[in-house]
Amino acid sequence: MESQKNTLTAHGSAFVEHELRQVDAVIKERLSSGVPLVGDVAQHIIAAGGKRLRPTLLLLCCGALGFEGAERFNMAAVVEFIHTATLLHDDVVDESTLRRGLPTANAKFGNPASVLIGDFLYSRAFQMMVEVQDMRIMKVLADATNVIAEGEVLQLMNMHNADLSEDGYLQVIRSKTSKLFEASAQVGAILSGASSAQEAVCAEFGQALGTAFQVIDDVLDYTGDASVMGKNLGDDLREGKATLPLILAMQHGTADEANVVRAAIEKGDASQLETVAGIVRRTGGLESAMQAAAREIERALALARLLPPGPHTDTLVALASGSLARNK
Repeated sequence: MESQKNTLTAHGSAFVEHELRQVDAVIKERLSSGVPLVGDVAQHIIAAGGKRLRPTLLLLCCGALGFEGAERFNMAAVVEFIHTATLLHDDVVDESTLRRGLPTANAKFGNPASVLIGDFLYSRAFQMMVEVQDMRIMKVLADATNVIAEGEVLQLMNMHNADLSEDGYLQVIRSKTSKLFEASAQVGAILSGASSAQEAVCAEFGQALGTAFQVIDDVLDYTGDASVMGKNLGDDLREGKATLPLILAMQHGTADEANVVRAAIEKGDASQLETVAGIVRRTGGLESAMQAAAREIERALALARLLPPGPHTDTLVALASGSLARNK
């Protein structure tokens, strides 16, 4: 929860912190189960905290469009459940051992428990979706969940693929990461009874912010501080992921440099992290990737200016503009 507080406070959103506490109360209540292992893993997830970016995005869009109904807390909890379920499954697929500075659920409880609790979170999220009795919200979130799953499979298919193009990379992250940002913002607009134009603005804002977030995340895998990020650096390389910094480094570097990066991706060789990071820096791969993220942020900022003025819209602007400087 501390990382959540620091992230939001940095963007001046104290009023959203108050709303997020109500979201956390919903999360705690709806994670309850008569099955002890569900409770154990759920408490582990709660203790790990998180940025709560997707719930924040939903709440801010509701606020910007003037909606104050209690349904926003339940739907914010739903998107967090969906996100957390994807993380549980991701960590199993990626064989990750550290997240948010704590052992991953799969490292602590085993792969079977992580997969099954992820399934529990998905199903609980869909139970809560039904309660709002809005078919459009259900469709947006159901479609998003399906697209995320497709993105996960697409990423799996591209593991150790050093020929992945920039467009192919964007297809993966816009499915795997950006889609839930997009859906969170769109649901906020739907709850608010917004016009179709405002709904489209919120959805596109979420997509742009989510795309930038993932690109920056991929840059931090080569530039970040593990103690600050709360996860192991070099995991992307170990998993054989051809992320944007690597793709750009291969495009801009010498043939020898490109061959080193290619071999590291194909072999999933994290022992080459320092060498590959040096190549990514020398070839401008990091700078070019950050420029790509900055373009997405500019797109998000232009969209935010189309929303009604006020503190919630100001916070959306601050959340987007502050993303480029984040270190975790």
